[in-house]
Amino acid sequence: MQIQLDNLVPVPLRDKILQRSSDIWNRPVTFTPGSFTKIKAPSGTGKTTLVHYLYHIRTDYTGQVLVNGQPWASYSKGAIAGMRQEQISVIFQDLRIFEQLTALENIELKRVMNAQPYCSAEKVKEMAARLNVTHVLNQSGRTLSYGERQRVAIIRALVQPFQWLIMDEPFSHLDEDNANRAAQLIAEECKARKAGFILTDLDNDTRFAYDTYYNL
Repeated sequence: MQIQLDNLVPVPLRDKILQRSSDIWNRPVTFTPGSFTKIKAPSGTGKTTLVHYLYHIRTDYTGQVLVNGQPWASYSKGAIAGMRQEQISVIFQDLRIFEQLTALENIELKRVMNAQPYCSAEKVKEMAARLNVTHVLNQSGRTLSYGERQRVAIIRALVQPFQWLIMDEPFSHLDEDNANRAAQLIAEECKARKAGFILTDLDNDTRFAYDTYYNL
């Protein structure tokens, strides 16, 4: 799956964006399948907005987001749902953990979405152990710390099939050890699937061997 931006500009941020230089906004950009991409984005430059555009949950922009050469608007709702189920996995900055469900139930929502789950239940346990969240799997989402929520959200994103993994500040509440553990797991899973990876964050990091850097 190829993702391209064709002179994309958020309408709410248009005046602000056009007054500054950006590697992403108002330019032609191609995200190469299988590559690792870092987008450094200072506050207020539209980092979360970009993630929403890439996942097609917001459309308040000029220009286009092209998926396999076609704009999002050309796909049916069913086709978009299928892409989100099989080809694009995302971690939003607000994580979207369902508080009434346990941590494990939050993960299972994605794991059993397909008739033939991509990951086994044992694989989930293995990931939880690697990220030090085994002890919270049966706790409700509302009882989790933000760092625990981030690690649960990371596992949930990894248990579904994907060709692209998109993450918005996934390590903001993790200490260095847990962030490195999570980064190693993410890199392994992306490489095993030959999937592309896009990470947006406020600062530089050295947790991944990025192929491309952009400043938003």
